[in-house]
Amino acid sequence: MGRSELELKTILITGASRGIGAEVATQLADRERHVIVNYREKTRRANDIVKAIRDSGGNASDARADLCDEGATAVMFDDIARLFGRLDVLVLNASGGLERGADPGYAMRINCDAQERLVRLALPLMPPGGRIVFVTSHQAHFLGRRPVPADYVPVAASKRAGEDALRAMGPILEANGISLVVVSGDMIDGTITVRLLEQRDPDAVAADMSSRLRGWRRVVRKQEDDAVEISAEKGYLREFGNIVFHFSLLGLLVAVAAGKLFGYEGNVIVIADSGPGFCSAM
Repeated sequence: MGRSELELKTILITGASRGIGAEVATQLADRERHVIVNYREKTRRANDIVKAIRDSGGNASDARADLCDEGATAVMFDDIARLFGRLDVLVLNASGGLERGADPGYAMRINCDAQERLVRLALPLMPPGGRIVFVTSHQAHFLGRRPVPADYVPVAASKRAGEDALRAMGPILEANGISLVVVSGDMIDGTITVRLLEQRDPDAVAADMSSRLRGWRRVVRKQEDDAVEISAEKGYLREFGNIVFHFSLLGLLVAVAAGKLFGYEGNVIVIADSGPGFCSAM
């Protein structure tokens, strides 16, 4: 690796193989910065993000590590130290707790314990002026002051605990010249958090979809496996127009056929005074 590459600003983004993390990685990467795309298991997605960044002229690499695995995260930071010598920005985007089969303590491990551990591992590599960005949700950041979906309460509580733990490290961060930025946003349609919440409550999803299909003819059916099926159609006027068009076309065809059947046509050749003749159709 050349000296110029070692001098690039290095940015580690956790959970960057999809969603907001992937978008942040794509936006931050350029010729002056090297983005490290951390992921847990979505290797192909992470590779696609890295390739897209490189194809656009940026610098990127991937780093696979389960953030709840202390050994894996230690190896990841050892690799960063060996390859880049420093870490300028740490974006703590990864979170969890809604996955099916996750044990009750998983949310706290990933959203609180792992976040604090990552910061402690990153500190020795971060120069003065470095920055740590903690990405959270309004439901977690304003916990107790805003409504929270029932299934999201454990996640919100664990993310709030993670934010509090990082804020408690303020004196240590300040002594090292490191700033902490907390970014809070509302849930975004299409992100993994929203999809997981929807999967946990299909009836709520059906109600939401029905409200969005207001004005449509719709039928909601509950399947034996508790899945909800919604059928919807719209457009009385359009269907009426289609019927009128097809009947008009049918009438036209009948008229042409009747004309051919009951009518007649012929050609008359007229020659006058031995001159050139002409043909007339009738």
